[in-house]
Amino acid sequence: MSQRATFPWPTPAFGMRGLQFLLHLPQFARLYWRLVWDGRVSIWPKALLLLSIIYFVSPVDLIPDFIPFIGELDDLIVLIAVCRLFIYLCPPEVVQEHVRRIDAAS
Repeated sequence: MSQRATFPWPTPAFGMRGLQFLLHLPQFARLYWRLVWDGRVSIWPKALLLLSIIYFVSPVDLIPDFIPFIGELDDLIVLIAVCRLFIYLCPPEVVQEHVRRIDAAS
């Protein structure tokens, strides 16, 4: 008898995580904006972020958009990955400083 791999359905916590992300999207946008204009952040993370935004809006794609679902999804995956990498490449103390300021303003 062979065993089939079972894949669990997304849990409600997964959906809540997505909802929390959407609720905090304005704060993320403020954080990225502040980090891009902060002189303590190196030019390389900023350039990487700018290039990913250009890729996202450009008609050039790794996977053509006429392929259903996957064609549109690859641009979004690249953008999300680079946004996470941008935060990782920024100095942690600068990121924390801006997060505290954004929280205090809310």
